[in-house]
Amino acid sequence: MSPQQPPATRAPERIHAVPVRYPGRWVSAVVVLVLTAMAAHALVTNEIFDWPTVWKYLAAKPVLRGVGWTLLLTVGSMVIAVVIAVLLAVMRDSPNPVMKWVAWGYIWVFRGTPIYTQLALWGFIAVIFPKLSLGVPFGPQLWSFTTKDVFTAAVAALIGLALNEGAYLSEIVRAGLESVDHGQHEAARALGMKEGQILRRIVLPQAMRVIVPPTGNETISMLKTTSLVIAVPFTFELNFATNAIGNRTFQPVPLLMVACFWYLLITSVFMVGQHYLEKYYGRGFEPHGPQPHGPQPTGHGRRASRQAAINAARTTPDVEVIDDMGHMTSRGGDR
Repeated sequence: MSPQQPPATRAPERIHAVPVRYPGRWVSAVVVLVLTAMAAHALVTNEIFDWPTVWKYLAAKPVLRGVGWTLLLTVGSMVIAVVIAVLLAVMRDSPNPVMKWVAWGYIWVFRGTPIYTQLALWGFIAVIFPKLSLGVPFGPQLWSFTTKDVFTAAVAALIGLALNEGAYLSEIVRAGLESVDHGQHEAARALGMKEGQILRRIVLPQAMRVIVPPTGNETISMLKTTSLVIAVPFTFELNFATNAIGNRTFQPVPLLMVACFWYLLITSVFMVGQHYLEKYYGRGFEPHGPQPHGPQPTGHGRRASRQAAINAARTTPDVEVIDDMGHMTSRGGDR
C-alpha cells in the first residue's frame, strides 16, 4: 500500500501592492515652503534690518571680544556646575542625613530664587562683605583678603552662573544615577570595589546616556543666560557689546541680528558636540536595532527578490517534524 501523497498546493499569486498615499504630507510641505519663502522675503527686503550694517559689525572687535567672553563664561560655569551637580547628587543619595539635608537646602535656595537676583547679589558681594577672612570662629584670624580684589566682575559672574546651574544639573545627574540598576552596585561590591570606584567606573559611565541630552540642553540655555550678567555688572559679553554699538549708532535692529547670528552659530556647534557625545555614550542602546547597510532593492529588484524568496520556499529540503500525536512526519521538499 503506497503512502498517501500530500495534496498539491497552488503557487502563490503575485501580490499587487498599492502604495499608501499621504496627501497631508504634501499639503503641509507646501504650507511650510510658502511660509519660509514669505519669511525670507521679509528678511531680505525690509530696510529696517539694514544688512550692510550687519555685515559691517559682524566681525567688529567689540563683538568678537563679546563672543570670547560669552564662550568663556558658558564653558567655565558649566564645568564648575557639573562638579557641583555630581557632589550634590551623591549627597542627596547619601545615608548621612546631614549631607542629604545640606544638598536639599542648597537646591531649594538656588532653584527658588531668580538667577538675575543671585547675580545682582554677587555683584554686591564686595559691599556686603568688604573683607573676608579664614580663621577660628570667634577666635583669631589666620588669613584675610579684600573682597573686591578677588571677586572681580568676571569672577562674580562665573561663580553666580555656576552655583545656580549646579542646582538644576544636580537633579539631572541624580536621575541619571538612579537609572542604573542597583544590581550593578551589588555586583561591584561583590568584586571588592570601593564606593568611589563603583561611582567612577561603573555607575557614571552608564548614567551618562541619560545625563548627556538634558545637560546639553542646559549648556545651550546657559549660553543665553550669560546675557544676564549685566546684573553683576559685567559689560563684556556678546549681548551687551551689540546693544552698546546699537545704542551708539541708533541702529539697534541690525546689531540684534548680529547677536542672533553669533548665538545661532555657537548653539549649532554645541548641538553637533552634543550629538557625538550622545552617540558615544549610547553605544549598545540603539532603540531600533542595527540597520542594514548598503543599497536596498527597489522597483524591479524588489520583485525579483520576492520571487526568489517564493522559489526558495517551494524547494525547501525535507524536514523531520514531530506532530501533536508524537508521530514523525516529513514536510517540505519540492512542491
